[in-house]
Amino acid sequence: MAKWTPKHEAPEPLEGPVVATITGGTVIWFALFLLQLPFYGWFADRGWENWVWTCLAGGALGLLGVWYVRKRDAAIRRAAEGERDPGADWA
Repeated sequence: MAKWTPKHEAPEPLEGPVVATITGGTVIWFALFLLQLPFYGWFADRGWENWVWTCLAGGALGLLGVWYVRKRDAAIRRAAEGERDPGADWA
């Protein structure tokens, strides 16, 4: 069987408002958690209480994601500034 080889280069990854996107998703997860919390008994009667806790876990992981992408954006900015100023490494 012949090995598959790509016929063209892969495109560059898209960069967008990553921090805003992750923050928005985190807010949605927490909002869903808060909206489902008053109905916990209804979910528990049907064996679906994991839906409530999944939203809480999504919000918590979203906070971790916000922290990560903010650090990533700061590192990308520092790297871009270092490329523009070659004498910055002498300090």
